[in-house]
Amino acid sequence: MLASKFKMVVALAAALSAPVMAQDKPRVGLVMKSLSNEFFKNMADTAQAYRARRGDFDLKAVGMKDETDVDSQVVAVESMIIQKASLIVLAPADSRAMVAPVAKAVKAGIMVVNIDVALDEAAKKKAGLELAFIGPDNRAGAKLAGEALGKALKPGDKVVIIEGNPGADNGRQRKAGFMDAVQQYQLNLVASRSAMWGTDEANQIFSNILTAHPDVKGVMAANDSMAVGIVKAIDAAGKSGKIKVVGFDNIPAVRPLIKSGKMLATVDQFGADMAANAIDLGLKARKSGVALTGWVKTPVALITAAELK
Repeated sequence: MLASKFKMVVALAAALSAPVMAQDKPRVGLVMKSLSNEFFKNMADTAQAYRARRGDFDLKAVGMKDETDVDSQVVAVESMIIQKASLIVLAPADSRAMVAPVAKAVKAGIMVVNIDVALDEAAKKKAGLELAFIGPDNRAGAKLAGEALGKALKPGDKVVIIEGNPGADNGRQRKAGFMDAVQQYQLNLVASRSAMWGTDEANQIFSNILTAHPDVKGVMAANDSMAVGIVKAIDAAGKSGKIKVVGFDNIPAVRPLIKSGKMLATVDQFGADMAANAIDLGLKARKSGVALTGWVKTPVALITAAELK
């Protein structure tokens, strides 16, 4: 297994090191998490369409094998350094582990813009980094979903949280937002488990939880990929429509589930545009010589069946 993973990382490094970017335009590297997640595939497609419309920069967009493949993300960033990228836009798989390669890129004179998942503040401070973060308030977004669930249930009803990656800031923030809603609506949290953003993992974990707690009334999933796995587990248990599920991301796969009542709601963080906006801001900052810092907060919105009519 380790040998297979090593071969994959080596192959990725070779592919990323290829001289694919022209020399007369700014070279932008977009480093995302897994492209098997519709959220990041849509982000990559939108960024490529933005590049085609503008025509004044070259873009290399890459995604990892899965949401937690930090090794491949490190390789991707280091390969962008070798290619002398002008700008790297990064959605980190891990908020702490990706600080070191980012620091290496900045030291090499490359502007880095952090999107989607905030890099760890303490780790950035230790590395002497001050970067802009372009992304949503994940805690506030998750609370929107949790509030929708709380309003649909009664105090004391049993609920479950299926968490994302606890090593990623957005995973921690979304859990915190869900917990805010649990406390506000006096729900009975019987389990909180991480499925590491994965559909199959969420399916298995929630199936086991449902066996132990067959009277669960609601589930909060930290992303829509996991929500899809949860709905499959509910269907398999013959409880379709009887357990209310909320998610986060508003990927196309969950919209039919919301319309049919198999999911109650999701949260749109308008991720498709996030990378394109970051590229625009990064290129402007690079041209002006003015550093891009602070939190550029992007919107979130609750999506229910009413919004999908």
